[in-house]
Amino acid sequence: MLHWKNSIQETYYNVLSVKEDASYVEIRTSYRSAILNYHPDKLQNASQASDPEEKSDDRFMKVQKAWEILGNSMSRAVYDSKLRALRQDSEVSEDISLEEMMIEDNGEIFEMFYQCRCGDYFSIDSSEFEKMGYTLSRDERRISTETPDAFPASVVLPCGSCSLQVRLLINADTKVPIDDNL
Repeated sequence: MLHWKNSIQETYYNVLSVKEDASYVEIRTSYRSAILNYHPDKLQNASQASDPEEKSDDRFMKVQKAWEILGNSMSRAVYDSKLRALRQDSEVSEDISLEEMMIEDNGEIFEMFYQCRCGDYFSIDSSEFEKMGYTLSRDERRISTETPDAFPASVVLPCGSCSLQVRLLINADTKVPIDDNL
């Protein structure tokens, strides 16, 4: 949920009135407070006097959805990744896919590279993917991505030397061949 209102972005963090670096306990506490404040049964008498019932029901549903996303560490990581990508959208030089990246298998970790115009590389490794809720696995000569949901996601990668950035588009269940020449 990312809505633009007068150039202000409403996020799930805004809905629950917490900072983006809030702990699970802080998010849960804020959720419990908000859900009590916006519960339709509790607001029935108050809404007849001031706000229309639709508005309180809508707010209640937003609070529920925010908790569904932010209360789960995997869905929160994916949401945070999407949020960062949207905020950095104007700074991205191009969009790339996993298929366009060179992949090196170092045994425990897969490292992925994409060459920048300056000659250096944009890179990400499998441990960073896992932090975002994705799993990379080796299948003979391919690496497969497994996503927590079927929705595509993206992450912005900075160049190792210059100020350019690319957005890596991550599609559900992608299979990428491994280049053994690296």
